[in-house]
Amino acid sequence: MLNPEIRALVKATVPVLQQHGLALTSHFYRRMFTYNPELKNIFNQGHQHSGQQQQALAMAVLAYAQHIDDPLPLAPVLTRVAHKHVSLGIRAEHYPIVGKHLLASIQEVLGEAATPELIDAWAAAYGQLADILIAEEHELYLAAANTEGGWAGWRPFRIARKVDESEEITSFYLVPADGGAVPGFRPGQYVSVKCFVAEWGLAQPRQYSLSDAPNREHLRISVKREAGGDGKPAGRVSNLLHAEKREGDILELSAPQGDFFLHEERSGPVVLISAGVGQTPMLSMLRHLLKTGSRREIRYLHAARHGGVHAMRNGLREMQERHAQLRAHVCYEAPRAEDKLGRDYQQQGRLQLNQLREMTLLPDADYYLCGPVGFMLAQRSSLLDLGVAVERIHFEVFGSNAVGA
Repeated sequence: MLNPEIRALVKATVPVLQQHGLALTSHFYRRMFTYNPELKNIFNQGHQHSGQQQQALAMAVLAYAQHIDDPLPLAPVLTRVAHKHVSLGIRAEHYPIVGKHLLASIQEVLGEAATPELIDAWAAAYGQLADILIAEEHELYLAAANTEGGWAGWRPFRIARKVDESEEITSFYLVPADGGAVPGFRPGQYVSVKCFVAEWGLAQPRQYSLSDAPNREHLRISVKREAGGDGKPAGRVSNLLHAEKREGDILELSAPQGDFFLHEERSGPVVLISAGVGQTPMLSMLRHLLKTGSRREIRYLHAARHGGVHAMRNGLREMQERHAQLRAHVCYEAPRAEDKLGRDYQQQGRLQLNQLREMTLLPDADYYLCGPVGFMLAQRSSLLDLGVAVERIHFEVFGSNAVGA
């Protein structure tokens, strides 16, 4: 535990971080990539260009300063960060590099306000945070390497099958190129995929949820092609996977990670709520429940723009026909003429949970959310308004600090 003087100095920087945090983190990344350009191969440069990573780090630094007296409330966030770091191959030796550039950035951005005492306090605070993450990540690396079919770092996988699932989502069935075993994972988890982006001259990792039930035959990811538009750049890696990667090609994968997964130890109903490509971890959970013969009631609620972008809809329909415990409700915001109400979707418009109380409000149910941030915030708020306990709501966030592409 840091001494009271150090904690007081760190807390005193909260107003400055609230005002200048983004400038500080933007300076930090520019500085680090100038002196250590090799780290560009670890960090998502798409998020760098959009400013998402800088904003996420600014919020994280501020939260840490605000909770410096007791970091325990940040434990769930740190666990999520640790999973992501392990998935990206961040190791203990990277922390001194990051710390050096963070402290230098504090000095260079704050100028005379960054007294030697303040820098020393932040050095101690960063050291405490690094120790927490390094210890947690060490355990995750050990667990990944010691599971059947597991490994640490990057492993080559061959694309065994490439299947178009909709106008913008394609599934990749991946098998170990070394002929070894396929690892198990917890339904809902993700892998990192590393590809070389020639335009940037960099290897770039992206994280994709595993979209099939755990099995010993393959790992499956289902990737949305991010076309860009409205000021948002096209996804470099997602477009590369769609346009250039073929069956037989090799992709480098990290071992499955992630703290968003199905709570298999529970016996109550499961309500899976998703939008767009956010259904990928939900499909893994759904298929696992049905494959293992679980008798839990399942509700599958999904929102899509229309049938052309609704991936794997035929499979969902077939599962519902075979399993009485599964009830699905699909909303299309703007159905096409060929989309049939009652067959392809059950409701036009956006998903409104308060209109589906009878279907969704089940005793002792767990609720899993995945999709765009705005969608999840709206669904979470609706669930809380309907009286669902906060500890029963689990969610995965796309963006610079979570799964996405």
